[in-house]
Amino acid sequence: MKEIKSPYHGFRFPAAVISCAVRWYHRFNLSLRDIEELLFERGVSVSYESVRNWCDRFGAQFARRAKAGRGAPGSTWHLDELMLKLRGEPYVLWRAVDEHGAELDVLLQKRRNKAAAKRFFTKMLRSYPVPRKIVTDQLRSYPAAKAEVPELSGVKHVFVKASARVNNRAENS
Repeated sequence: MKEIKSPYHGFRFPAAVISCAVRWYHRFNLSLRDIEELLFERGVSVSYESVRNWCDRFGAQFARRAKAGRGAPGSTWHLDELMLKLRGEPYVLWRAVDEHGAELDVLLQKRRNKAAAKRFFTKMLRSYPVPRKIVTDQLRSYPAAKAEVPELSGVKHVFVKASARVNNRAENS
């Protein structure tokens, strides 16, 4: 019987060091040089280029394992949109968070209208089951888009007043 080789086979450093560096890079907001420094403090002398190569090679594998371990999303979606500028152009960042505060999805679009909200709803429904309740601000694009998506016809829609932004989980994410 042929043995299956480890994905870390042939690397100079043990699998524990490589996986720890990749996890730190993807889990925390650290630069490659920060990871290099943290490993050096623990007695491992590695260059930031090696850390970059590890992250390129094993990053997708780490992301798959992290997503699988997350568990099922909540049945309440908190939706919000945020206006921002990229290279001087205005964009809208649509965000969805479940009742536990876990980010479900984001979508960057040019518009903040019914078609954009419908596009965001359909993108969300491709990845997650239909929620029991949707919590949004008072943007009129949400109910108009929800009416056009047949899967969301029986979903309860709750509006949060604009002055009560602290009650919307998406605002606090």
